[in-house]
Amino acid sequence: MIPVANPKAQNTAIREEISAALMQVMDSGQFILGPSVSALETEVPKVCDAGYGIAVNSGTDAIVVALAACGIGPGDEVITTPFTFVATTEAIVIVGAKPVYADIDPKTFNLDPAKVEEKITDKTKAILPVHLYGQCADVDEFAKIAEKHNLKLIYDGAQAIGSKHNGKGIGMYGEAATLSFYPTKNLGGCGDGGMVLVRDEELAARAKSIRFHGMDATYSYQYVGYCSRLDEIQAAILRVKVKYIEQWNAARAANAAYYIEALSGLPLQLPVPAPENYHIYHQFTIRFAKRDQLKAKLAERGVGSAVFYPSPLHLQKAYLNLGYKPGDFPESEQVARECLSLPVFPELTEEDRNTVTEAVKTSVAELT
Repeated sequence: MIPVANPKAQNTAIREEISAALMQVMDSGQFILGPSVSALETEVPKVCDAGYGIAVNSGTDAIVVALAACGIGPGDEVITTPFTFVATTEAIVIVGAKPVYADIDPKTFNLDPAKVEEKITDKTKAILPVHLYGQCADVDEFAKIAEKHNLKLIYDGAQAIGSKHNGKGIGMYGEAATLSFYPTKNLGGCGDGGMVLVRDEELAARAKSIRFHGMDATYSYQYVGYCSRLDEIQAAILRVKVKYIEQWNAARAANAAYYIEALSGLPLQLPVPAPENYHIYHQFTIRFAKRDQLKAKLAERGVGSAVFYPSPLHLQKAYLNLGYKPGDFPESEQVARECLSLPVFPELTEEDRNTVTEAVKTSVAELT
């Protein structure tokens, strides 16, 4: 079976480098906020064109810390997408604010700026778009909206390290962007991890304090904070891997280009990269009316696939108190019924790609 993601293959290829980095940390005896974390906080922002990086213990916490550092809290509303992983909404709730949903663009799967502007009220304090599947959201339009209404703009870039818009990385846009280092991400550790990316020095200092109990000096607390520190071990592993991120992203993009050429003309929707974007294909996500049947047939032919995401967040039990109902966000609901992600990880071989494309062609033909 060709899996949807294969972090084991990636780790095996650089096993010796990772092992050496781990032993260096073990021998140092320093495991929290040490030199590996500090170095990573310099190296990763360069990939994303950000000024500062604040390493935290998960992608979820990165969003929480970014929101808190931007002053978002109880009584505030934050507009975001219902079609993404739950962490984006969850983080808004954790800081005491209210998530307000707007629908997506059905081609890019990203938050639709036109739908966002309709949701702005006097309680709106921020917009939280997601660079979903590795493609930048419409950062130019969101910048106009944020400036017009004096709103904070924070991007969830968990799936988008190395993505670019007009040649600029995601750290160039908004007050902050956040990353996840979950093992299956384009830059993934061997455990959880995340980072807040900012350009402003004062905001960076505030985020750095908030991630460590709000401390600004030993036992001196300026903010109500969190315990969200990236381990030295994870930082050391990520420092090995960040050297390869451009190579790995290019391999993903090459795999995606192969699929797009091989699968064009089939009765399904392929990814639609905007011409001004460099899409790094954290996921290669198609749309097909008979998604579940297609997924089953692919599995029979030895091809793994996954659904990201099977239900939009406004229909999840945990968030029914927000008052939304089926039909409120039709594009998100329809995409959730039709989306399917195919294997696109960098270690795919030419034989793997051929197997995937032939399985898709044959399966779609049987279902149409």
